[in-house]
Amino acid sequence: MGIYNEVYEFAARAGAFEGYVYQRSGLDPALLTPWVDHLVRGYDSLPPEVRADFQPLCDGTIGRAIQSMRGFMSEDHELIRKLKGLIAGELPSSPDDFYRSRGKEE
Repeated sequence: MGIYNEVYEFAARAGAFEGYVYQRSGLDPALLTPWVDHLVRGYDSLPPEVRADFQPLCDGTIGRAIQSMRGFMSEDHELIRKLKGLIAGELPSSPDDFYRSRGKEE
């Protein structure tokens, strides 16, 4: 699979995950574990220079998912810790913080 396909696959799955956990409560972590593990593997499989190109966007998407998950699991939960490993910058302030979604500061 080419690098563009891999980036697209990761981004699509990250966006779907963000949407799935948005404004949800009581989700079973066992159902989320395979999804989070797949996201981590997909992210880790990309070369660092490729990740650097989309990192601010990833910080926003994964960060908003983390903020949603904080509503139904603790900050120190394994899934949140794994997802934080995909974040290089600051977390968005809330699941509705789309300010950084353009990938650049204004």
